[in-house]
Amino acid sequence: MQLKDQPGAGGQLNPQSEIRNPKLENPQSEIRNPQSRNSQSEIRNPKLENSQSEIRNPQLLHFFACFTAFSTFLLIFAGGLVTSNDAGLAVPDWPLSFGKWMPEMVGGVFYEHGHRMIAGFVGMLTIILAVWISLKEPRRWVRGLGWIALAVIVTQGLLGGITVLYFLPPAVSMAHAALAQGFFCLAVTLAVVTGSKWWSEASESETSDIPSLRGLSASLIGVIYLQLVFGAGYRHNALGVVPHIVGAAVVLFLTAWLAFRTVRNYPKSWARHVSLLLALVLGQTVLGVATFFIKHASQSAPQPTPEFVWSATSHVALGALILATALVFALRTQRHIVSRESEPQASTRSERSEPRLLPEIIREFEQ
Repeated sequence: MQLKDQPGAGGQLNPQSEIRNPKLENPQSEIRNPQSRNSQSEIRNPKLENSQSEIRNPQLLHFFACFTAFSTFLLIFAGGLVTSNDAGLAVPDWPLSFGKWMPEMVGGVFYEHGHRMIAGFVGMLTIILAVWISLKEPRRWVRGLGWIALAVIVTQGLLGGITVLYFLPPAVSMAHAALAQGFFCLAVTLAVVTGSKWWSEASESETSDIPSLRGLSASLIGVIYLQLVFGAGYRHNALGVVPHIVGAAVVLFLTAWLAFRTVRNYPKSWARHVSLLLALVLGQTVLGVATFFIKHASQSAPQPTPEFVWSATSHVALGALILATALVFALRTQRHIVSRESEPQASTRSERSEPRLLPEIIREFEQ
């Protein structure tokens, strides 16, 4: 009996060790709520498309997409020079120029054929970009966007040929100018979604304002694009100036509203971006008024004056730049603003389960 009372004597085990519950040896590892381990991942932006497992695009692809977008901007500027100089019919045939690949670059031929050369260069860039994206990009929708951009640039080239062969019909010329801005949007989008900031930029919570910042920025894109279409119609004598003036007022109002909302709710994240957008719109408004008066003052001139050429072309280019700036802002808000409904559900799910499980487990082992 003495052997039984002595711990470890005669080969007998310690009674305290016999009743030891192995589950209590490491209580922290056993009673840990398994849902809390993933609580951080549950409250992430649900639109981030499993960014941890996605294959990142090489930086060279992003730089090439940016170069394609920049070249497209130059193409729009060159196209504006053609219209401002009344050089659309300086070369009467298409796709060649006076039956040559490289005519003498004098007078209006310099602007028209130069525009065609830049267009061909952008077309080659788009082919390379579409193929490159299809080989390296894991996201299906981005690959599809690359091929859509290629189809649009081919259609744009055909419209350009039709404008020459049919002597600049206003409707076709207007469509040619409008589609150029649409292709520019595609090029800018590809440049944005292939960049590292698309994955790494921090998310923000949506506010309760109506309309939402995402909805307001998306609406601004549509209004700006429509305003550029009105401007193209006025330049190509398909529309009067009144729709363009009304569109300018609407764009200015929506941009100011967007800037106010952004600076108030997201001062650290996107205030500089939206401030730049507002400054560009204000500058575009002043430039548009100046171009209108310069055009009417030089109507009696035998050919477009240099003041009108550069003011009108800068007006076109600045419109494209405003569209691109607003598009990048809209893409950022659509990507990185988390809806108010998705965040609380995940957090309450992880908070609800742990306080209820922990006392039950401890009470069970105490009994």
